[in-house]
Amino acid sequence: MKVLLINGSPHEKGCTYTALAEVASALEKEGIETEILQIGSGDVRGCMACGGCSQTGRCVFGDEDRVNEAIEKMEQADGLVIGSPVHYASPAGAMLSFLDRMFYAGSEAFAHKPGACVVSARRAGTTASLDVLTKYITISQMPLVSSCYWNMVHGSNAEQVAQDKEGLQVMRTLGANMAWLLRCIQTAKEHGVEPPAQEKRIFTNFIR
Repeated sequence: MKVLLINGSPHEKGCTYTALAEVASALEKEGIETEILQIGSGDVRGCMACGGCSQTGRCVFGDEDRVNEAIEKMEQADGLVIGSPVHYASPAGAMLSFLDRMFYAGSEAFAHKPGACVVSARRAGTTASLDVLTKYITISQMPLVSSCYWNMVHGSNAEQVAQDKEGLQVMRTLGANMAWLLRCIQTAKEHGVEPPAQEKRIFTNFIR
């Protein structure tokens, strides 16, 4: 089994990476393979609602950033952890653009796979950011994995995050909980318990 962790920070080994690495360490301790994918510090386009991904399952802008790479990795992964720094009391803008396109273009790669969200901040905006990120998980039919507190760490740099003992414990507990759920799902499949059949999607609006 494998879990993909996406680092939405422009800093490769900063605060968000430190939190994700703690989650990954706990997963690997339970025998789960992990990979941390950083979205990078380059430009990340927002979704243009062009509809091109409906034909291919890939974003038309995929050659410009790592969105399609992330979709391909999720097709092979069994779980997902998305991590972002807090910018102006919300997830980083580049991360939101990345997730908009990744989840929309590659929607079939996520259903029924456990997902979790992690945020890092100097001080505030963490719970608001978790609310935003969690919506990607819950609209994608992904079981949401929780921990012993909200999934956040605090610090202005990686060294300060390493001193957030409670935050790091939350990350380790999150990893252990995800490993447990992954094993539960694997055991269920071995005994013939499959994900529920999907109804044909119904789309409505409020225009009379």
